[in-house]
Amino acid sequence: MVSLSRLSFISVLVITGVSFWLFAGLIPQETRKTELDRRVEAFLESHRYSWRDMNIPQVDGRILYNLVLEHKYTRALELGTSTGHSAIWIAWALSKTGGKLITIEINERRYREALANFKEAGLDEYIEARLEDAHQLVHELKGPFDFIFIDADKNWYVRYAQALIPKLVPGGCMTAHNVYAPWRGGYRRYGWGTAEYYEFMKNHPDFETYIHPESQRGLAVSFKKKNNF
Repeated sequence: MVSLSRLSFISVLVITGVSFWLFAGLIPQETRKTELDRRVEAFLESHRYSWRDMNIPQVDGRILYNLVLEHKYTRALELGTSTGHSAIWIAWALSKTGGKLITIEINERRYREALANFKEAGLDEYIEARLEDAHQLVHELKGPFDFIFIDADKNWYVRYAQALIPKLVPGGCMTAHNVYAPWRGGYRRYGWGTAEYYEFMKNHPDFETYIHPESQRGLAVSFKKKNNF
């Protein structure tokens, strides 16, 4: 039987060891909440039931956050800001990787509301929001990008992808929302444009593509292969 004093000694060693590795920076930073983390969490919680205007659900926001954080992406692009829910999740992750997000919205009312949300969440310095037409702008953006999220007009998904694929670095990730919806143990199409996009990306030789199994709204995830370049 282990004595109480021995258990106390072991506990001290464990706590001391954890403290050392924590301060040495060898435990992932994600385990340590910053003031910004607390501010973003409070913002998201206070707005949990108020996201409308074609914003993504919270589960899908967390998926985007995890993708950026896990792969340490730093140069992100979003087509279709709406009022900013997805951009907040992406920018929150970018605040930890040292990156920045360019997000594009065509509707001025939604754009203005998104700007206010970015500021309230404390993430405005990580976001370059543009009130522009993505149909034209995708051809003008220079890139390169390592993370792209498409959530704009569905019948343009393939054309957006065609314009942006050359600007996505090998190892980068292209994501698109509302591609297929969970349906009776499988998936069903949201619409012709998104289904066409999925088939385009699924058959593209430079990408590995799948529907994220945890997504509530059919999030397609495509990683650009590194060994083709």
